[in-house]
Amino acid sequence: MRLYFKLISVLIFVLPLNILANVSLNNLFLDHMVIQRETRIPVWGWADPNEKIVVETTWGEKEETSALADGTWKIMLKTPKAGGPFKITVTGKNTIVINNVLSGEVWLCTGQSNMDFAMEKFVKDARDPKHQPLVEYIRKEIETVNDDWIRHIEVPQTTSIFKKKTNFEGSWVSANSEGINKITATGYFFAKELRKHLNVPIGLVECSLGGTRIQPWISKETYLADEKMKAYFESEIEKNIKMLETVDAETFVDTTYQKRFIAWQENGMKTSRPYPREHPAKNKQMPTTLYNGMLSSVIPYAIKGVLWYQGEGNSHFLEAQYKDYFTALIKSWRTDWGRGNIPFYWMQLASYKVPDKRSDLGWAMVNDHLRRTLELPNTGMAVLHDIGEAKDVHPHNKMDAGKRLSLWALKHDYGVKVQAVSGPLYKNMNIVKDKIEIKFDEVGSGLMVGYKHLLEDTVSVNEPLKWFEILGEDGNWKTAQAKIVSKNKIVVWNSNITNPTQVRYAWSSNPEGANLYNKEGLPAAVFSTED
Repeated sequence: MRLYFKLISVLIFVLPLNILANVSLNNLFLDHMVIQRETRIPVWGWADPNEKIVVETTWGEKEETSALADGTWKIMLKTPKAGGPFKITVTGKNTIVINNVLSGEVWLCTGQSNMDFAMEKFVKDARDPKHQPLVEYIRKEIETVNDDWIRHIEVPQTTSIFKKKTNFEGSWVSANSEGINKITATGYFFAKELRKHLNVPIGLVECSLGGTRIQPWISKETYLADEKMKAYFESEIEKNIKMLETVDAETFVDTTYQKRFIAWQENGMKTSRPYPREHPAKNKQMPTTLYNGMLSSVIPYAIKGVLWYQGEGNSHFLEAQYKDYFTALIKSWRTDWGRGNIPFYWMQLASYKVPDKRSDLGWAMVNDHLRRTLELPNTGMAVLHDIGEAKDVHPHNKMDAGKRLSLWALKHDYGVKVQAVSGPLYKNMNIVKDKIEIKFDEVGSGLMVGYKHLLEDTVSVNEPLKWFEILGEDGNWKTAQAKIVSKNKIVVWNSNITNPTQVRYAWSSNPEGANLYNKEGLPAAVFSTED
């Protein structure tokens, strides 16, 4: 094991000397790429020190620079209006021609499995037959799609605890019969909505990995800038270094694996085969490891904004601090990209029946922290608890998910008139004797009790509001009644609680039947009035 890492270290040292013999580019700059329209974008790569680099385009721009002493170079290139195809030529000691370049809108797609899962992941039969029509819809979409103006590139799922990667291997694919299977489903249906309204090319740059917490997506610099986060970071890194030293020792033997393997053989090999423990260098939950291994290789590629779908992995890990970590992540990514307060939009988690109480309550807490993070400027959130699947943590209805997420971008970034960007968002509360009044923002044309079935529009129903709970002075949450009393207000009460103190809504990983909507058909976000 030690010899393996020594060899890798030698390759890391030697390879750049060979790479620098010719001018090269970050792997985002390939045939079929999409660039952000009508702005100035960074184009960067490597060459011999002091080598002259010329970048020319078929839309009439030309820039020159020289590689620095470390072999890196970067120019800022003015981009054209939406359209194409264009061509970019990069010349140094050699020449690189990038063909079929489109100018349009570029979005970063990131998070865990519900962003990571590509279209092909959703064609298997649903676990619950009532969701099978969603599978059929996606199968039909895959069979019929043919849109060369939706393009996607994915960064390989790579961990790196200590070093920031600067490049990756990948290729741009189009939303056609050949490429659609590999495109993130959440990102694709978001892009499809933009295409419908804007009629410009859409590029999706994906950095996502299933099962990951928020902590590995945050940079070392961000951890060190905050005392609480710094303590967590240093503790985790110290533990991992000790594990690395143990596993890389020449005398190390994975005795736990050996015992499990022998027991598996003795029991007739009837269960799943055990495998050795994963090397700690591949630990995808370590702080910074995915920022270093994936995200750093695409910064500072010009993007319009960020789409984030993550939180399931934190339903039972530092869930009470999620807002702190998420806020730090958003601020730091915006700083790293250097493009101001770029739009940052995310999902409130879809419903799913988790197996334990902590995750059930933690799921709701993460959802509430996602809502609270909306206090940051130029942010938005799509609410999904009404389109989840109790038996599948990867719900098939990415169609409505992408559409709801697109509403924020269409209105705030592209000036498209939409009826509402969100369902009701908790604003404030007022205790009136034995009841609590709750006021909402984003009510559109008013509040309603609603019901949504699969891909059908939400309809108004004559039913009582569900999934409201109220807290009494004894500190116990109890099921509450609730009633809409005005366009943007409800009252909540429980006849056995005379001095209520707080209210919460849809406080579960699977709040099936939660039915507060606005009249535009968008569901109210999970919330708690507690600080």
